Amino acid sequence: MTATSQFESLARDLVGLPISSVWRGHGSAIFIEFGELVPTTRRDGSPGQPEGRISLGVEWSWRIEDARSILCGSWSDEELWEPAFDRLLGLPVARCELFGALPEVVVTTAQGLRIVTFSTTDGQPRWYFVDRRHAAERWFSVRDGQLHLGDGSELAV
Repeated sequence: MTATSQFESLARDLVGLPISSVWRGHGSAIFIEFGELVPTTRRDGSPGQPEGRISLGVEWSWRIEDARSILCGSWSDEELWEPAFDRLLGLPVARCELFGALPEVVVTTAQGLRIVTFSTTDGQPRWYFVDRRHAAERWFSVRDGQLHLGDGSELAV
């Protein structure tokens, strides 16, 4: 199976799953967790951020939009972020797709809110999907302008 066909399978499996958590990382990095949340533990033994069975991580260059406007994005005032994140919680995914010559992601909820990645810097788009539903995790990202499927060890995000 190609990376594209495996991503298409992941995208189909996302349909109907709720957005379980949206959280900030360093700077403008965001993480969107889908489906059942699983507790994690940090290296120091303290509780970590729960992970979804499927996650989308975006290092930078993202936005959340509704049918009429951009609600917020990685360059917006940060006080706009949490209200937009809260609007996403619990919403089921209606569609997930790639777009552009260099693959970017759009996740659309059943209510029409969209999470869109779009890198605005040199290099490669800085997003990844991780599928934790199998014994071996599958990590989707972009390498050399193409969709890449790996184990996550090569990502710097």
